[in-house]
Amino acid sequence: MRAASAARRYANRYPMKKIYTALNLPDAHLVLHMLRHEGIDARVFNENASSIMGEIPVASAQPEVWVTDAAYAARAWRMIDAFCRRRASGVVQFCKECGEQNPGEFEICWNCGLAFPPIED
Repeated sequence: MRAASAARRYANRYPMKKIYTALNLPDAHLVLHMLRHEGIDARVFNENASSIMGEIPVASAQPEVWVTDAAYAARAWRMIDAFCRRRASGVVQFCKECGEQNPGEFEICWNCGLAFPPIED
């Protein structure tokens, strides 16, 4: 009983917030790990729901990323927006260390691991 009431108090104090609906599970995990890397605790829901897609509506089966504290939702949305803009840009970037060509959405060089500068808004 105590654990349930403690969980309820925590949930009321720190409500979770859905911030992203992914097209597929790898996309959801990219966003999840990007957020966690920046110190935002998040979870992926509907990880296994794609196996029953068709039995339930498609929108109900898509992976969702939720932040565990709604206070971080605005920051998470900005990060996801910047990530999606970078991915959609089609820009190619060249590594200053090794000269290797990398897709615009890469944050580090796939060849040598050098970090690319952050996206400017």
